[in-house]
Formats: sequence, structure tokens, C-alpha cells
Amino acid sequence: VPGLLAAGEAACASVHGANRLGANSLLDIVVFGRACANRVAEIAKPGDPLTPLPKDAGAATIANLDKVRNSSGPKPTSAVRANLQKVMQTYAAVFRIQDKLETGCAEIDKVCKEMEEIGISDRSMIWNTDLVETLELQNLVVQAAQTMYSAEARKESRGAHARDDFDTRDDENWMKHTLSWMATPADKVKLDYRPVHYYTLDEEECKTVPPVARVY
Repeated sequence: VPGLLAAGEAACASVHGANRLGANSLLDIVVFGRACANRVAEIAKPGDPLTPLPKDAGAATIANLDKVRNSSGPKPTSAVRANLQKVMQTYAAVFRIQDKLETGCAEIDKVCKEMEEIGISDRSMIWNTDLVETLELQNLVVQAAQTMYSAEARKESRGAHARDDFDTRDDENWMKHTLSWMATPADKVKLDYRPVHYYTLDEEECKTVPPVARVY
């Protein structure tokens, strides 16, 4: 997406894994923060015209907020959230295996459908934690479903994705980034992939570091 810059846990760049994990936080801010600022200065100038927004920009978001605020289903947000937690911990925990991941995909689909049955009691627009928690759960469910389906599809162990049935990294078939799409809990998860870039921004300054097996 032109003009969209990501740093930290949302980024796919790496300074020995700089994704805001503990000691890498300061490095992440300094390195990627500076890189983002330099890039913004290159592509945007004071007075540049802005891309016109459609007339209904934001309408879908307001409609969703209103729908959730006035929802009257039989299930409280806490119950659906508890089911989501149980499904993720049972079928996509630290160590994963194919049959559980397959079951997990079916179970997470059920949780997505449960979102249609949520009802909240607070209709107010001020400090409505019931509304906020339900909006947060919408996002959690979408992220969880993409995590489950992505994990089931990746037949290897890599980084935090540890599988008991594929306990080694498979660079020949899986040295690629997973891309996933799912806008709302009612959507189906779509998966695709893109290749890993084997080059740095400045090869003379910093050569590409080849991947090696993680050993202890």
C-alpha cells in the first residue's frame, strides 16, 4: 500500500528480529522510526494535494458501531470471548499438530458465527465498556481465524510456529511470507504468499545474512 509504513510488531522488516520484543524496543524506534521519517520526507511535501475521499468514507464503521451498540443477541461478549480463548489454546497452542489444527479451523469458524449472536445491554455513548469490548472482540476473532488457518496451511516449524509433525524448517517449500485476508467475522479466510526478499537496502553497507538452522 503506497504510503503505509509499519514498524514494530506490525512490521515485516528485521534488525535481528526487531519486533518490539523487550531489548529490541529502543533499536526498533531508532532504526525504523528514522527510516519512516526519511521515507515520508521523500514521498510527501508540504502542500501536496490529498487523495479525495469517497462521499461515504467512514459510513461502514459508524454503521458497525451502531449495529454492535444495539445488538440484542442471547450471548454476552464474555461468553464468546471465552470460547475464542478455549479454541486457540486447545488447537493452536505453542506446539501444534495437523489434526488439531484442522479441527481448530472448524471450531474457529463456529466462534466467528457466534459473533452474530452477541447482545450487549449498555446502549450509551459514554464510557461504554460493553461496546468497546465487543468491538475489540470483533478484531480478535478476525486475527485468530487468520492465525489458525495460516498455521494449518504451513507444513513446517519456523520461529514461534512449532509443529510436532513437521519439526524442522522447510526452506525449499516454505521460505515465503504468509498473506491473509479477512475483513469481518462473516468472511472466509483467504491465504496467499509472497517470496522473501534476499537483499538489503544497501548491499555495500550491509550484506544479506543467509538463513541458518536455529540450534541450542
